[in-house]
Amino acid sequence: MVKMFFKALRLILMPFMLLWATLAMPKGMQRSPEGQKKVEAESAQLALYHFKTCPFCIKVRHEMGRLSLPIELRDAQHDLQHRDALLQGGGKVQTPCLRISDAQGNVQWMYESQAIMQYLQQRFAQVV
Repeated sequence: MVKMFFKALRLILMPFMLLWATLAMPKGMQRSPEGQKKVEAESAQLALYHFKTCPFCIKVRHEMGRLSLPIELRDAQHDLQHRDALLQGGGKVQTPCLRISDAQGNVQWMYESQAIMQYLQQRFAQVV
């Protein structure tokens, strides 16, 4: 009974969450063309595993928008391949999760929206 209640609540709130996610998206920061190219190259090594209507995922996507980061989004809710990759790599199906790879092929899985937003701010906010 409780499970059905929350499922119905989620269905009712979903359109509002998606509308909020779209309308509240901040304007991206402006960088020099060279700075933005550097950010785009570094962002290619990142992927965000997310659920579209998860409020914590929305917060991270807003921060990505604010920092003008073209990070690949991977839907772990509806795409079974992404869900399996998240479980295999990160050890749990929890979103948001940022997959960070480096030039040597090392991969780090970062959970928790606050940690992800802090990482993105430290890595990209100063690039002009």
